[in-house]
Amino acid sequence: MQCAAESLARASPRRLGREGVATDAGVPATAPVSDSDVLLRVENLVKYFPVQSASVFQRQRDVVHAVDGVSLEVRKGQTLGLVGETGCGKSTLARCIVRLHDITSGKVTFDGHDITTLSRRSMRPFRREMQMIFQDPYGSLNPRRRVGSIIGDPFAIHGIASGQDRKRRVQEVMELVGLNPEHYNRFPAEFSGGQRQRIGVARALAFRPKLIVCDEPVSALDVSIQAQIINLLADLQRELGLTYIFIAHDLSVVRHVSNAVAVMYLGQIAEFAPVEQLWAHPRHPYTDALLSAVPVPDPDAADRRERIILVGDVPSPIAPPSGCRFHPRCPKAAPTCVSDVPVLEPRLGDAPEHLTACHFPVEDGEDISLARPSIGADDRIIETGILGGSAAGLLGSD
Repeated sequence: MQCAAESLARASPRRLGREGVATDAGVPATAPVSDSDVLLRVENLVKYFPVQSASVFQRQRDVVHAVDGVSLEVRKGQTLGLVGETGCGKSTLARCIVRLHDITSGKVTFDGHDITTLSRRSMRPFRREMQMIFQDPYGSLNPRRRVGSIIGDPFAIHGIASGQDRKRRVQEVMELVGLNPEHYNRFPAEFSGGQRQRIGVARALAFRPKLIVCDEPVSALDVSIQAQIINLLADLQRELGLTYIFIAHDLSVVRHVSNAVAVMYLGQIAEFAPVEQLWAHPRHPYTDALLSAVPVPDPDAADRRERIILVGDVPSPIAPPSGCRFHPRCPKAAPTCVSDVPVLEPRLGDAPEHLTACHFPVEDGEDISLARPSIGADDRIIETGILGGSAAGLLGSD
């Protein structure tokens, strides 16, 4: 994965602001941003999924807390990276933003318009302005339909073009993303994985949208193909002024493409910062653990760095822990972490745009691999019980 980031860095340098400084992409709603610069605003977004109970006598249904109180702002023409473990709510948040999921509560404002409760018919004009590139280039394309028909679907659905005019527009988009327009009548099975992902990009670009949500667009591709797709997205952003929400697990790629990064854990944002600030000064223990797992091309630097190993699995989102949701796995856990929910705010004198939800943030130069929790395993409330057994010794039980 590191090789992919280095390859695309040579081919496409990171976007800089007027004075050569990387610009910020998205900021939580607590930081002041000019409304004219904000394309997307998400306020306290909540999405719960009901769980089917096996008992006919259970009155109250359990719910999965997929996204729980997320607030974000994304600026026009910028890229917001969204990272976190599998199951933390990244894709659900993205689908709520583009209204593929109905929202339990909260508010989504797109280009100055509240789209939170719009019907499918009312959402149709906004579909032209916000599109999504899906993770799987194999599963997201209908194998029984020709590529020209797949890319041309937006024109057909919105009644924009038909016949030869539609074919011409589709071939223009295919050429824009590096596909041969003469392959208009081919089936998806006749293309490689990278070409299929370009088809997905072409479909998303049909109407030149303002916002594109990239849900792990390169995770299923080879390293060399990853670099091609990411460079393609960067080139299109410069040419068309696109705004991206980029979801990925590869932190090296996220660092390259993003202007700001939001770290999610169990449905909530643990830390938010401009990309270079996050890498230079990670404050949340979870962020520090994620960054410690990123491969380093320098063998000497890799030998000097301590890998932070988190104990246990992510708690169930059906019954998330009290207080800080990371406390059952945190090496700095204390009684306050169990009882109080940390506020997402600047810590340790950080800039206003660097926000962390942690009672005991990581200081510069601190090695949390040496840290031990000040509470025992019996005090760590996880799901509907406690974390005990063999894990108690690993977590520093008294």
